[in-house]
Amino acid sequence: MNVEELTPPERRLWKAFPKGEPVDLSSGDPAFDDPAQSGRWGADRVIRAEVLVALLAGAAEPEPGHVAAVRLTGARIVGSLNLGHAEVTAPLALTGCVFDEAPHLYWASMNSVHMMRCRLPGLVASGARVDGHLWLEGSRISGGLWLDGAHITGILNMSGVHLANPGGDALLADRLTVDANVYCDQGFAAAGEVRLPGARVGGQLIFRSARLHNPSGAALYASRLDVAANVFCDGGFAARGEIRLRGARVGGYLSFVGADLVHPERTALNADDLQVETDVYCSDGFSATGAVSFAGARVSGQLNLSGARLRHENGTALNLERLQAEEVLLRPAEQVEGVVDLAYARINLLRDDPATWPKRLQLDGLQYENLDPPLDARQRLEWLRRDTDGYQPQPYERLAQTYRALGLDADGRTVLLAKARDHRRTQGLPRKIIGWLQDILVGYGYRPFRAMSWLAGLLAFGTIVFSLHKPQILNEDDHPHFNAFFYTLDLLLPVGDLGQERVFAPEGIYQWIANLLVAAGFILGLTVAAGVTRALSRE
Repeated sequence: MNVEELTPPERRLWKAFPKGEPVDLSSGDPAFDDPAQSGRWGADRVIRAEVLVALLAGAAEPEPGHVAAVRLTGARIVGSLNLGHAEVTAPLALTGCVFDEAPHLYWASMNSVHMMRCRLPGLVASGARVDGHLWLEGSRISGGLWLDGAHITGILNMSGVHLANPGGDALLADRLTVDANVYCDQGFAAAGEVRLPGARVGGQLIFRSARLHNPSGAALYASRLDVAANVFCDGGFAARGEIRLRGARVGGYLSFVGADLVHPERTALNADDLQVETDVYCSDGFSATGAVSFAGARVSGQLNLSGARLRHENGTALNLERLQAEEVLLRPAEQVEGVVDLAYARINLLRDDPATWPKRLQLDGLQYENLDPPLDARQRLEWLRRDTDGYQPQPYERLAQTYRALGLDADGRTVLLAKARDHRRTQGLPRKIIGWLQDILVGYGYRPFRAMSWLAGLLAFGTIVFSLHKPQILNEDDHPHFNAFFYTLDLLLPVGDLGQERVFAPEGIYQWIANLLVAAGFILGLTVAAGVTRALSRE
């Protein structure tokens, strides 16, 4: 480049570059220096992009003992800043500058890039490598920010950045690698899709107080995202459109505390197959209009939904199917509007609140070790009966097993009895009749001592009947004393002999009564024996 052809502001920049000295073209009036007012700036603030390219590509040698750098404030940069595939060793630091055309840094190797409070009609840095920080704080970028396949060894700072590409990709960062933290906070806003699928972040990912707007699709598409530390989507975080974290991995905790997610009639938060090494917080004012799904997710600590508001009335509002978690705190601020699906989830401790139980649940296959509060069996049965799939045996068996593990055998039997009764409602008429008889007589075997009442009643009945109608003596040579009470007892006892039944034999209808007493005694006696055995074994 011919230095003699440079304009006065370009000469200032050319002269300052070898020592890395800053060049400030601003007027000192904050209102006038706002990049939004760049249309009023004069020629004294115009820098051609080709001048920047020449400096960064080595057209000027650094001065010995100094670090050459482009440090420019308040300039309007015209033309194409194209550093595609370039090897740039000098830092680039632009503050309050305005670009007429989108800079192209694709597959470039940069030292560090700072574009603070700038206005750009796009920025293309696909495949670029930045050995240091990429600092875009406070900038406004329309037309899309492309960082797909890029590698940043330091921090990616997009605090306060506004990205605008409605209907398209506001941020295209597929397979992005950042070795330190990523900041999308302090007023970060995006109109269009923010894409981070397959991205890797070596530190924290911070979306605190961010505003994402893409109501027709994904506001944040981050499937297979890998973050070594924590992810913050809290502090006033709001999204219009789907938050997609399917298959993502978080090495620390994931916070959606107080977040507001809206994607009506569709999925607001898709965290299927998510892996989180500590806790997930969708709590303390978290609100989702649309489905929230953690299907197949693995949370090593707690999934906290305390104080949440979940609304997806015509579908599954909360999908925890196949979730694995140490603890789930399911105590929302109000009753969930929609189905809560816990099918085949594996949870060590499930904490809930009867006051906010959802009207519709799916519980088949749910495994848990403890419930808090434990409640009594009758209250927990109300919880089971909210299952939209109707009667399923497994939830009853699981609840009964939990009570038995806590030493609450009576509650366990109550649950199993309810299981048999609820199953009866699904059966045909013949089986219903048999079930009714089993229930009335022995409570399906879970009320064995009810049989003792029946035995006592049958003993009284037999004593009265046979007192009025003494049976015939089988052997005329014998003249034993007949006792109606002991005769009836002899008929009822399935084992033993009181010497009455083998001597006396009723006739006609009384023989049928005797046979009925024998059969009833056999069945009821075995039931009582089984109940006594279980009681003794528990002792």
